[in-house]
Amino acid sequence: MKKNIAMLTTLLLSAILFSGFAQAHCQIPCGIYDDETRMTLIYEHIATIEKSMNMITQLENEKNANQLVRWVMNKDKHAEFIQEIVTEYFMAQRIKFDAQNYDQKLKALHEMLFYSMKCKQTTDLGNVEKLKKSAQRFHDLYFTS
Repeated sequence: MKKNIAMLTTLLLSAILFSGFAQAHCQIPCGIYDDETRMTLIYEHIATIEKSMNMITQLENEKNANQLVRWVMNKDKHAEFIQEIVTEYFMAQRIKFDAQNYDQKLKALHEMLFYSMKCKQTTDLGNVEKLKKSAQRFHDLYFTS
């Protein structure tokens, strides 16, 4: 009985502790996820980052420390979601080594990673625009070849 309780406790704690890691694609060829939906999510994350940056800029000179922190955390979280989709979905699974325009697709994905990082570091809306352009460039390359 004690052994079963210990095993159940360990299993439950593991599930709780590691549940945050299961947000990205599981890397099992399940066929559930689709490419267009991933791109739609990327565009939604970009829009959320842009909104967050605008709110941070609006709140930074006021006495709204709690709201300011929440918007910064939100901005960073959505930039990380983009990074996860780019690396764990597209780079790890969808872009094949022998794919047409492989180098250009990889470059566009790398730019998306870079500008996602820059969005985490700053509130410069120029980085959001560059992220949008990189995402659109990748979208065009990926879905036309």
